[in-house]
Amino acid sequence: MATAKHPRPKTWSLLGEVRRKPTPYEVVTSNFHYHFRRDPAPFELDPDSAINRWYGRYREGSALQVDDWEAFRDPAKLTYKDYVALQHDREVYLDGIIDRFEERDELASLSPGWVGAAENLVIPLRFPLHVLQMVGLYVGQMAPTSYITNAAHFQAADEMRRIQRIAYWTKALANAHDEQLASTSTARGRWEDGAEWQPLRKVLEELLVAYDWGEAFAALNLAVKPALDAMVNLELAALGEANGDELLAALLADFDQDSRRSKNWTNALVAYVLGRDASLRKVLRSHLERWAPPAIEAVAALAPLFEQAPAGRPAAGVVEAARQAQAEVSTQLA
Repeated sequence: MATAKHPRPKTWSLLGEVRRKPTPYEVVTSNFHYHFRRDPAPFELDPDSAINRWYGRYREGSALQVDDWEAFRDPAKLTYKDYVALQHDREVYLDGIIDRFEERDELASLSPGWVGAAENLVIPLRFPLHVLQMVGLYVGQMAPTSYITNAAHFQAADEMRRIQRIAYWTKALANAHDEQLASTSTARGRWEDGAEWQPLRKVLEELLVAYDWGEAFAALNLAVKPALDAMVNLELAALGEANGDELLAALLADFDQDSRRSKNWTNALVAYVLGRDASLRKVLRSHLERWAPPAIEAVAALAPLFEQAPAGRPAAGVVEAARQAQAEVSTQLA
């Protein structure tokens, strides 16, 4: 008796006619945004509800649109499990560094001049870094595909990691020198009233109300974050090392690995967008032209503080590092 032949089953229909086993990354990421381009409204609520009007205006209504977002891939291809494992190993590494420095009580040997410089330049960083975290979460929340959402949310988690470690360093510095260094009023006073911080405060507060998802992505990942990351992770690390603060330098140098991952997925997304629709170069370029100059101006306002440290760094070099960092993620828009 002849056996009936059955068509070869698909391994996973969600990816379309690929006829292959999906990767774990694809399984937990593909087509998870059930509310994107859904007719008549993104969410199963009154089309005139606040959330539907918001997404309709700032995501579906954004000028940054391609025919299919689901084919984008983050070069790191991180799942939540992968991200946690990756950062766990990095945190264990940093814990080991901190333990060695605390055993030798090295922060106590830092010069008063450097402690004063750090009070002005490092301790207030909790505020701008929190803004980078908040905007990263917003970009992820509004993104048209979970392939972008995951990358943006992991980036935001990186910011919290950086904030927490700088907070730990601040408390350790306060224990060694002056307990007021760790008080909220010390950081907040400089952030709100320090003349050098006001250009950065202005651009970041404006970034918080850049509601269009495409503009928020471009402003954050093409303009503001690259400039700040270069100032903090590279220039400030070098300044700390020059002034004997090897713990701060080691922490900041480690955070630069997170920044490189951010640049990688940013470059990949820009390439994907332009590959789908070359006319979007004009859209991204307009956002870059709006946000890149004030980000550089913010770094330029803080750069003189680098020169005022006992073993200072040229302000012009700090600004140039920020410009180069922006250029690394905007070369495709030239």
